[in-house]
Amino acid sequence: MQYAESIAALRELLASPKRFALLTHYNPDGDALGSSLGLMHVLRAAGHQATVVLPNAAPSFLHWMPGYTEARIHDPKRPDALAVIKESDAVICLDFNRRDRVGGLEEALRAKDAAVLIDHHQDPEDFASIAISDPSACATSQMVHDIISGLGWDELVSADAATCLYTGIVTDSGSFRFGSTTPHTMRVAAELMERGVPITKVHESILDDNRVERLRLQGFMLSERLTVLPELRTAIITLSRADLDRFNYQPGDTEGFVNLGLSIRGVRLSAFFMERPDLIKVSLRSEGDLPVDGIVREHFNGGGHRNAAGGQSKESLNDAVQRFRALLPAFMAAHP
Repeated sequence: MQYAESIAALRELLASPKRFALLTHYNPDGDALGSSLGLMHVLRAAGHQATVVLPNAAPSFLHWMPGYTEARIHDPKRPDALAVIKESDAVICLDFNRRDRVGGLEEALRAKDAAVLIDHHQDPEDFASIAISDPSACATSQMVHDIISGLGWDELVSADAATCLYTGIVTDSGSFRFGSTTPHTMRVAAELMERGVPITKVHESILDDNRVERLRLQGFMLSERLTVLPELRTAIITLSRADLDRFNYQPGDTEGFVNLGLSIRGVRLSAFFMERPDLIKVSLRSEGDLPVDGIVREHFNGGGHRNAAGGQSKESLNDAVQRFRALLPAFMAAHP
């Protein structure tokens, strides 16, 4: 059985009713929400109290997910989210591998002794009493499905739980097109569909729920802020605060922009630099054996997967881009 030893420890933890805080990373995406909300529904069906805690709000195109309105979103002016963590018997950490990924909830997490980690990112920090880490999994939501199955709780997976887990798998696998998608991924998706996932609604909500401003921002980005370096087979996309403000930016509007660079014929590496009020967000995507997780880990205080990684910089937008460009020739030469 996959994760057998960890599942045995988890089964012991779940042997009696408990209060669980389900915590995921800052700027939660589809897999963060899918794994957290999906597990929440199943834990409740098993007789536990379970509450999802978010460091900040998710993009609006994910608000439809079953259970999202019940999540506690951290707000310095309201203690709700902190109270859920403090009063829980255990915190279950989903879809992140370092405690500094949870924003303003980091201190509360560090104060808890009982923590469970379920995650698919590389090089997890050693902080959880029960750690289930699998970088080969295409999504944390897929791992949650496998853990539920290992516990013998398949019948507790309702249509709502299945919809959340399916959404997490779809978003992190790029609708089943990324290299991390395996035959097992497809079998899991099929099992979840059999539980009642409304797949048309899921895919339309993720892909076809655009504000006009987002589409105009995308058009502007492709026309004015995309640079292609043919000799390095690299595309670089930049968006400044002024660019974002011009198109009334909302969180989630740039979701998927970095992937557009890889759609250009001949491009192996796509880089996206976005200026936030306090830092520059760096997102990298690559094809084949080009390990972008290393470059963000070494140079941009980040990490992730071989073909999808993210980091940040405290430099100006221009300086961050220029430093990246200076690193490119040696990096690409080392990985022909």
